[in-house]
Amino acid sequence: MTRWLGVTLAASLLFDGPSPVLVAQPVSMPTNRTLTAVAGLKVGHFTLTERPTGCTVVLAEEGVVAGVDVRGAAPGTRDTELLAPENTVERVHGILLAGGSAFGLEAAGGVMRYLEERGIGFQFGRARVPIVPAAILFDLGVGDASIRPTAECGHRAASSATADAVTEGSVGAGAGATVGKLRGLAHAMKGGVGSSAITLPSGLVVAALVVTNAVGDVIDPATGQVVAGARTDDGKSFADARALVRAGLPPDAARTGEQTTLAVVATNARLSKAQATKVAQMAHDGLARAISPVHTPVDGDTVFVLATGGHAAEPNLLLTGALAAEVTAEAVLRSVRAATGLPGLPAARDLPR
Repeated sequence: MTRWLGVTLAASLLFDGPSPVLVAQPVSMPTNRTLTAVAGLKVGHFTLTERPTGCTVVLAEEGVVAGVDVRGAAPGTRDTELLAPENTVERVHGILLAGGSAFGLEAAGGVMRYLEERGIGFQFGRARVPIVPAAILFDLGVGDASIRPTAECGHRAASSATADAVTEGSVGAGAGATVGKLRGLAHAMKGGVGSSAITLPSGLVVAALVVTNAVGDVIDPATGQVVAGARTDDGKSFADARALVRAGLPPDAARTGEQTTLAVVATNARLSKAQATKVAQMAHDGLARAISPVHTPVDGDTVFVLATGGHAAEPNLLLTGALAAEVTAEAVLRSVRAATGLPGLPAARDLPR
């Protein structure tokens, strides 16, 4: 893609006579504006056909510095304590996001097996141990709850992982995701997977992949308008969670543990574990801009950060964290705009504009 004067400008001044002439030169813009814009990362999905659920894996086969920040009060996670700055393990080889509630954590074992088969992981004697932290969301209310991601699903998601632009919408961990559940699932809408990236002229890349499965509504920060959320009784318009909260929670408010928005933020900046953790904390601001309410007692909102270190410049933590919030908010919006509706659970594209 090439952009010209008025959008992105690279100009040179040519002095031919008394007056300089401004000549626009074409600038090549990144065509991949998803998480895999960060070199060294791959993303794969596996979606079960028996019911809407699945898993999504981010692979970092060379090993990358990682951090995490959990702000929802009902999380389901695996190996997140490894990422605490004071603990020993410095690098991870993948992140697994899955539906299926706590059952879905089993899928991380399949990702580990995939990596072990390829000789990836920390060497301990004759064994290699890949590090694959994981987090899950609750989607058991959509279809047959006995069907959930397994280790084989994780292996298949890892096997499908590529550095191509991330597939968004109702796939992988977002297949059964829903949003706007303050009036219960009957008035909710479809969530999904979204991804966004920003590449600066300096070469710094910050990107996010988000699986939105929130109790709250998704809000466009630029307009303040609801994009997807709790619907009115006729199902054709939004009840607006902000108005519902101001009026006092309705009697059919969502139950504990049945929500959760998950995010993986990635950058090519050189970060320590402590710095990656701080970026994860700042990235949560993106969730707060795009989801209302968020970080509630019934959500398990979790943000992972991966830092590949490919950008040679000294890291600017303020800039990296601020960009992390920007791409996270954008990824939330993309997740619901790309989603596909299910019977009784319309997507944003299904409602009258």
